[in-house]
Amino acid sequence: MAEFFGMLAESFDLPILDWIQANLQSPFMDFIMPWITLLGDAGIFWIACSLIMMFIPKYRKIGFSMAAALLMGVVICNMIMKPAFARIRPYDYQLQFMGRTWEDLLLTGKLLVETPHDFSFPSGHTIASFEACIAILVRNKKLGIPATVLAILIAFSRMYLYVHYPTDVIASVILGSLFALIGTWIVNKAAAIIAERKAKPSV
Repeated sequence: MAEFFGMLAESFDLPILDWIQANLQSPFMDFIMPWITLLGDAGIFWIACSLIMMFIPKYRKIGFSMAAALLMGVVICNMIMKPAFARIRPYDYQLQFMGRTWEDLLLTGKLLVETPHDFSFPSGHTIASFEACIAILVRNKKLGIPATVLAILIAFSRMYLYVHYPTDVIASVILGSLFALIGTWIVNKAAAIIAERKAKPSV
């Protein structure tokens, strides 16, 4: 698996990350991207949104769908997939296999945030963001569209800040969206069962 990830990094991922640095880097982006990525830290922003929605009857199902999806992401991606795949971060790959130094990375502006200490694949920020935004989008487009725009910005920030590979992000968008759909289905089934039980006449 390490060989496959290494081949993928050099043939696909790192050229894209370097293109982003060469063509999109600017003082404004350097300022705003760490703040945008902060919204995805530990999924706290999305967890808070789901909790608030749970207490608003109109948005309760959205809140529970988000919570179910976020829980799946924590268990499957953070606790199982990250240690199983053990993919090193882009900056670590540069240091270990591309002959770069910390000074090189700092001078080129690649490291604008504190470097994470866990593995790279998949991206927890991206998974949590897409679990949340798709769960919202399925039930409420008016809220879901801005949530999706924010999720896309968070996902992009992970590449701009050089802490995730594009393939981490792509896979995480797919996984996060899938967990959101599963979470929505679970909540729909649970709501249907509860409604059916309430509708049954008491004996």
